[in-house]
Amino acid sequence: MDIATSRAGDSLVVRVNDTRIDASVAIAFKEAVRRAADAAGNPVILDLGRVRFIDSSGLGAVVAVMKLLAPDRKLELAALTPPVDKVFRLTRMDSVFTIHPQPPGDLQATA
Repeated sequence: MDIATSRAGDSLVVRVNDTRIDASVAIAFKEAVRRAADAAGNPVILDLGRVRFIDSSGLGAVVAVMKLLAPDRKLELAALTPPVDKVFRLTRMDSVFTIHPQPPGDLQATA
């Protein structure tokens, strides 16, 4: 799973560079984001601007990351593409996560 991190103020931005989060990468996704979240920053903002497809396993992986961070840190989402946004709306996960239209500016890349 190809991800990159950056800092934006107090936030840790985790950018997913892959175009899919599905059953074939869900475990790798969770592990990669867990490792990235070892860096300081609250909230953790997951930038999904490059993700064009997410299935139920991918959605479950995002929820698992949220639970992994809680209760000390908050997971927020940013830059959902239309197909990914549709999945979050249809499953009503858009009411669970704070969703930003764009990620905060990359101030300093860390990985």
